[in-house]
Amino acid sequence: MLPKADLRAEFVDLRPHVRATSTILTQYLQAGLLKLDTNNSEHVKCATALMHGLRSDTNRLMQAQEEDFLAAAYLSRFCDAQLLNSVLQASRSKRVMDVIERSLRNRVLQNNFSIAGVGYLRYDDRDAIPQAADFLVTEENVHTAVVYGIVHDEDEDLEVVIGSLRTSKITLDPDEFIKEAFGQDAQGRFFGGGRSMAGGFEIPMGFLSGSNENTEYTRLKWEVFDMQIKQKLFRLINPDNDIISAI
Repeated sequence: MLPKADLRAEFVDLRPHVRATSTILTQYLQAGLLKLDTNNSEHVKCATALMHGLRSDTNRLMQAQEEDFLAAAYLSRFCDAQLLNSVLQASRSKRVMDVIERSLRNRVLQNNFSIAGVGYLRYDDRDAIPQAADFLVTEENVHTAVVYGIVHDEDEDLEVVIGSLRTSKITLDPDEFIKEAFGQDAQGRFFGGGRSMAGGFEIPMGFLSGSNENTEYTRLKWEVFDMQIKQKLFRLINPDNDIISAI
């Protein structure tokens, strides 16, 4: 992502020519932050985790740049190939499969976009949303998928709309798309952003947040948020069409 005018941080490291955060972290290691040792199991796990992140962020190295390949070459000396393979082939839980099934059932297709609301999710199941987006973007004639749901944190009795975007369209900038679709809060903070080929957003539900045993109330609340998010997305996807009829 490019730096924003309101970015206030004690330390900033932005490298637009690098496609993976793992590459940046690996370059810190190579610069002397930590000397990896194949005899140290923690170092091996660290290298394996970095290789997994690098592979994920670059779509299995297909979007990798020169520095990403150099980082992968360095990590290959220390990572555990068998452990990495087991992580990559980890099976999906039933809850994740249920969310993917919901996304398939509820998806709306428009101009090669697949938009799906999956309803309410427990906080512990929030990672199913990006996995569902990863799945939907593999459908034929779909280049971009957006999946979202209302995530309920039972410990704090709070709710937030969480969504993920995945795209195979090189000319689509997820960061720009999400920021334009959902805008900013009262303090000027964007509700989401992204990087190459992927993005995400979180939208607080304000005073409507919180559990309610009235099932009709929760149904209506979901319908309102579902329609509002679809309207914001369809304004960008197909601004010439009538939004309500598209939904």
